[in-house]
Amino acid sequence: MGYIFVTGATGYLGRHLIPRLLERGHSVRALVRPGSENKLTGGEAVIGDVLQPRDYCLSPGDTLVHLAGTPRPNPSKGPQFHAFDLPALQAAAQAGSLAGVAHFVYVSVAHPAPVMRDYIAARVAGEAELARLGLPRTILRPWYVLGPGHRWPLILTPLYWLAARSPAHHETAARLGLVTLRQMVEALVHAIEHPSPQCRLVEVPEIRQTREV
Repeated sequence: MGYIFVTGATGYLGRHLIPRLLERGHSVRALVRPGSENKLTGGEAVIGDVLQPRDYCLSPGDTLVHLAGTPRPNPSKGPQFHAFDLPALQAAAQAGSLAGVAHFVYVSVAHPAPVMRDYIAARVAGEAELARLGLPRTILRPWYVLGPGHRWPLILTPLYWLAARSPAHHETAARLGLVTLRQMVEALVHAIEHPSPQCRLVEVPEIRQTREV
């Protein structure tokens, strides 16, 4: 098995995922900006720009895990989703395609949804780019990942409870449900260790059911 190559390695998900991968015996490389090496929680630093395909250090057999994106996304950051999130995915996809990576793991978002239209549009375009290039891929679609500093949706818990018990809204409540940081990390580990030969979509209910291994 090749390297697990991670973008967004010093971000909310990446800094928790990398130690878990190392714990399970994986070899990890992480693309980081100059000066951010000391923020890594493990693995081998690859200095570069996530928007430049030439900066990715990839080989056939590697798994590319793309986590790079705008931190703390909210509706006011619409321009950033199109100026950074989508171009970063496009660069990663191009680099992965040129290198012939074995598997591409992408954190997208649950959709459709009534809010965060720009964020969803950028992520859907990213999914389409992976499909266009024909990369073997697993796409995870959380709605919101609860964790330290990321807990405001908990105020919506009563609404989720009511929606889950309404036949008209049950499916939406499940698809747009909240997942924990631990659940998301374990879902990513499972995706990495069980690569899809073509395309696999992992929605919120499946993310919630993933068990620590």
